Amino acid sequence: MYRTVPGTGDEKTSLLAALDRHRDAILWKIDGVDDAGLRRPMTPSGTNLLGLVQHLAAVEYGWFCETFGRPTEPLPFDEDDENADLRVPEGTSTADVLAFYARARAAADAVIAEVGLEETGTAWGGDAVSMRWVLIHMLEETARHAGHVDILRELIDGATGDHNRG
Repeated sequence: MYRTVPGTGDEKTSLLAALDRHRDAILWKIDGVDDAGLRRPMTPSGTNLLGLVQHLAAVEYGWFCETFGRPTEPLPFDEDDENADLRVPEGTSTADVLAFYARARAAADAVIAEVGLEETGTAWGGDAVSMRWVLIHMLEETARHAGHVDILRELIDGATGDHNRG
């Protein structure tokens, strides 16, 4: 589905629509890629499509749920390995990662619905941040990685485009 940000309306609705637009683009860009392609390291650092989806799920849980005191499921972070969340462990299926992303999005959306834009929570580093700041940050984060996903997909099979217009 091709989403657009409404030309009018309240700030939270607009920010969430923009975030959803990029979330949907991530899923659209990986659709049709086989499991081997999703896991294939495409850069010297090992970046791959499925790892980026897992990372986005983890940071959605972290920034929305942890920041505002809501529960999360276990997250793939490791204090000794800053990129652990970008690597999908053996034995974790593509369906598992996609379901993790869906649950993270749903949990984040529940927090977004409950928390006002001016309300603050505590970020991972201990700073106070508003829901507005978190929405903007996650919009930036998701858009940045949607660009990565776009490039990786093109390298895999030549598919291009920024959003499903169907």
